[in-house]
Amino acid sequence: MTTVRILFLFFSVLLIGCSAKNELIISASNSDISYSGRIDMSGGEYAGLNWPGSSIKINFEGASIKALIQDASGDNYYNVILDNDSLFILRPETTKQYHVLASNLSKGKHTIEIFRRTEWDRGQTDFYGFKINTNAKLLAKSAPKKRKIEFYGDSITAGYAVEDTSGSDRSDSIYTNNYATYAAITARNFAADYQCICKSGIGITVSWDPFIMPEIYDRLIPTESTSLWDFSIYRPDVVVVNLFQNDTWLVNLPDHPEFIKRFGDKRPDEAFLINAYQQFIANLRTHYPTASIICSLGSMDATKPDSLWPGYVEAAVANLGDADIYTHFMSYEESTAHPSIQQQQNMADNLIQFIETTLDW
Repeated sequence: MTTVRILFLFFSVLLIGCSAKNELIISASNSDISYSGRIDMSGGEYAGLNWPGSSIKINFEGASIKALIQDASGDNYYNVILDNDSLFILRPETTKQYHVLASNLSKGKHTIEIFRRTEWDRGQTDFYGFKINTNAKLLAKSAPKKRKIEFYGDSITAGYAVEDTSGSDRSDSIYTNNYATYAAITARNFAADYQCICKSGIGITVSWDPFIMPEIYDRLIPTESTSLWDFSIYRPDVVVVNLFQNDTWLVNLPDHPEFIKRFGDKRPDEAFLINAYQQFIANLRTHYPTASIICSLGSMDATKPDSLWPGYVEAAVANLGDADIYTHFMSYEESTAHPSIQQQQNMADNLIQFIETTLDW
């Protein structure tokens, strides 16, 4: 073997080694990835994200980072957050491919988070892992947060049309942003882990769609009745329930298919409504025996001055006789559309004050 050929092979091996050293591929199952939300890990090689507010976060060193993602519909949006500062909005493609999250990064530690803005009716997003380039190093994940909070709600909690500044309540998913909701803002204020179980149009007794919250609240994958969530995985300190808004409308629409399906030809009476709400909260209590539960309502017309619905919530809570279950209603903010960014902030300020005062958080 000639000297030239030996040198060629030596430098080829050296280059290959350097290339491998400067590129780090991290699988979705890596224990240093922090997941938040009800994440489906049953796929083995990928993590499935469905519920709004679900997120993925890692600490790392490197000059750039990509995520390998495949989306079911191509109609989901994610906030990409670098070093706790929002970077851009990511719309994953329906083909499995790498998406650049950040590049030209300075030396030292960085944190990247991918936060689901959109609702589960837009389909599942499959996350396969990260690729870090140039002096790449995966760092240990951050210490667990000391507090945990969970929300159950409808479009208000989901952040439907929160970024539609026209006030037209447009349904395009780009205008939905769970990150901007009172729920997510409240969680960030308390530096708490966050889970959000919500769906636009959903109710306790009747919904605009063929399911109600008591039928899907315990699911991992919301569209699959056999996909049940393991409540032992996440034990919230505080649970906030903001439901009944959609019920207020649908109980007065006797010709609507979902009214007929749920009630037949007779409007439900107060006792029925109170009992249904009471039973849902009782079910949550069986899963979370030590959590503080806040039964909330607002800030759309379910809490307008002449509304009977806050009274139904109060009656249900009184019947439960549980000293660690509270009621809290957010004032009606008159509008022809869903809560705006400012209204969501107002709701968050209101709820934060209540939690600080009542629960001494």
